[in-house]
Amino acid sequence: MEQLAGFPYFRLQFTKDATVHDQAEVTALREFLGKDQTTDLIVISHGWNNNMEEARALYEEFFANFRSMLDVGTVAGLSDRKWAILGVLWPSKKFEEKELIPSGAAGASSAVGLAAIQAKLNDLKGVFDSVHADQTIQELQKLLPKLEDSTSAQKEFVEKVRSLPRKAVIDGEDGSELFFKIPPADLLEKLGKPVSFTVARPQSSGGGAAGIGTGGAAGLGEFFSGIWSGVRNVLNYTTYYQMKERAGLVGANGLNPILRAIKAEYPKLKLHLVGHSFGGRLVTATVAGSSDAALLRVSTLSLLQAAFSHYGLAKSWDGANNGFFYRVVEAQAVAGATLITCTANDRAVGLAYPIASLLAGQVAAGIGDKNDKYGGIGRNGAQKTPRTQEMTLLDVTGTYQLTNGGVHNLSTDRLITSHGDVANREVVYAVASAIAVA
Repeated sequence: MEQLAGFPYFRLQFTKDATVHDQAEVTALREFLGKDQTTDLIVISHGWNNNMEEARALYEEFFANFRSMLDVGTVAGLSDRKWAILGVLWPSKKFEEKELIPSGAAGASSAVGLAAIQAKLNDLKGVFDSVHADQTIQELQKLLPKLEDSTSAQKEFVEKVRSLPRKAVIDGEDGSELFFKIPPADLLEKLGKPVSFTVARPQSSGGGAAGIGTGGAAGLGEFFSGIWSGVRNVLNYTTYYQMKERAGLVGANGLNPILRAIKAEYPKLKLHLVGHSFGGRLVTATVAGSSDAALLRVSTLSLLQAAFSHYGLAKSWDGANNGFFYRVVEAQAVAGATLITCTANDRAVGLAYPIASLLAGQVAAGIGDKNDKYGGIGRNGAQKTPRTQEMTLLDVTGTYQLTNGGVHNLSTDRLITSHGDVANREVVYAVASAIAVA
């Protein structure tokens, strides 16, 4: 049996369509739970921009810190538990941050921009779920030389790009439906505009691995301006949308039925779900399930710089509609605490959601913040959500006052320095504190 920081560790790999890669992985976990009398199963999911090795590195750092706290009794109430870890692995697109630098190839000239977009399209082969996706990408490459001078080519290009991702149920609070409705020329123009972003000024750098998961939830990095910028940004957003849908699909249709079956077999087992970036969307979708009947009851839910709308858990966020995952809150599916880390230092989430504001024609200094219609939960926390408490991520010596069934926005400007800085001791301490009282 595999070990991770001294804990029994099980992997669960999913394919693009949310099926289990190897059913033996599920069997091994269920058999172990029966023999070992495990009391607590921690389920953790990486986000977009992590390959398998990087996901493993994230899990190793997180649980090394968790183990060290158990060994010295940092958090009371954990010493008598029997633990197991389930590491979720799902196909998420890897982006290199260097290709998203504002002064890079896309902004230099038409020729260089063309070359950069050609390379990007090559990199996107095999990413999308459509059976004809790679053929469509080849057709897109043939259109590139015409884009600067031909409005018809621009229209055809955008329409083909928008055919690539799997389209699921619309969660209107993130504005993603606008991407598919706006006329192609307007879309290129709107997405050719830069997004300004203000980073919080941490009082201290804090510990942690800022390098893990770098590059961002959406792989968006910086936004460029101009025609080639619009083209690249359209491609980036399309890839973001695909990965958003895949994370939700894996959670609701893949992981949810597995964990519901485990919970039915071992009703006393406490489930603790932890998700980073789009992994936060994945584990929230796991709790929500594909319907009210498929709701999963868990002990704690920890969303670490999660990549979905700050209205995702909201009640009547626009006066008429609930957030896409509102039933998690409404049904009180989380018996203990829901933790949400959020910071203005998160460039990835901070840039992903203001895109919808650009599409809607909004231009404001506070774009993407908690007052914006379109903002990310990893930047602003859960907004317009019942039973929400505003708190601060504490040092390891601090004491949390957590409410069972409550949603806790943990402001982390001081202790989380980037989108990937989620395995540091302070974050792990917060998660451990929630688990201890669940």
